[in-house]
Amino acid sequence: MTETVVSEVLSEVRGQVGFITLNRPRALNALSLGMVRELMGALLAWQHDDKVLAVAIRGSNKEGPFGAFCAGGDIRFLHQAGSQGNPQLEDFFTEEYALNHLIHNYGKPYIAFMDGIVMGGGMGISQGAALRVVTERTKMAMPETAIGLFPDVGGGYFLSRCPGRTGEWLALTGDTIGAGDAIAVGLADGCLPSDQQVPLWEALGTQQFPGGAAVKEYVATKMVAAEVDATSARAEIDHYFALPTVGAIVQALESASSDWARATAATLRKRSPLMLHVVLEQIRRARAMGLADDLRMERDMVRHCFYLRPGQSETVEGIRALAVDKDHTPRWNPARIEDVTPDMVAPFFASPWPAHAHPLVSLG
Repeated sequence: MTETVVSEVLSEVRGQVGFITLNRPRALNALSLGMVRELMGALLAWQHDDKVLAVAIRGSNKEGPFGAFCAGGDIRFLHQAGSQGNPQLEDFFTEEYALNHLIHNYGKPYIAFMDGIVMGGGMGISQGAALRVVTERTKMAMPETAIGLFPDVGGGYFLSRCPGRTGEWLALTGDTIGAGDAIAVGLADGCLPSDQQVPLWEALGTQQFPGGAAVKEYVATKMVAAEVDATSARAEIDHYFALPTVGAIVQALESASSDWARATAATLRKRSPLMLHVVLEQIRRARAMGLADDLRMERDMVRHCFYLRPGQSETVEGIRALAVDKDHTPRWNPARIEDVTPDMVAPFFASPWPAHAHPLVSLG
């Protein structure tokens, strides 16, 4: 009896639209190197195909389509590759960031159906979309500081452009937001009731459209209002997360009287102290950068996350605690926010490559 190998990325053209379904539901569609390559191949093939006016992408869950978009990169692979010196680790980040750049600069409307979990690498393949559609089931986050990493895949670029200091808040805490908050902070364009996704998806493949813009407009007409929740703390977010250092932010939050402030401080105390400092610097540098320069900076940073401190990678340790041993007690080094020095942070922003040899030199 032969086992059928099912592709982790399903792509097809129906009518005038290219359709992509992430098909790794048991892993919440976490991106593998193979998936990154399949996505890139499909998008490059359709980019200059006149029969394809627009692209739509969705995830799947164990019951079928939708329900989960993408939980991020395959962190078990990252742990294995980072622990064993697998060179595919380098390929993964280079090719993933090139894919993120292509999506932001795609010549046709790329419409992301961001149902269910949309985190990390899932944000990387949706934030560059011409239309970012969330549902009442959306759970959105950039939770990388919990695994000793930083919000990559262009996270510096899109989080730094959120209003006020919401970008710093989301990047440092990794807090999860729903549809209304995602729209409020500019990380989604509109909300679609989850039960309308299947009929809309099917309709896109059967309708006739005069051009790509009409495909996007057709989806936009189906959107509804969504409730705002977490960003009701906007004044507090803007106040605390504008402070100059991680130490100052945490100290002020711990001295505050509100339940929100104290809960936020407690969250930050669980994150990698070193990476909190690196992330604050990342977001503030990225505010003045274009996407390509931000992705090049993040490519430098992710190289350092695995190799700057041999045997002491915060990322390998963070993934171990969360997903491998699952003891949820990462041994961060340094262990306290107060023990991180500027000299520990600066090397993350020194590129290991000369500009002409950078792996992302070709990005616009």
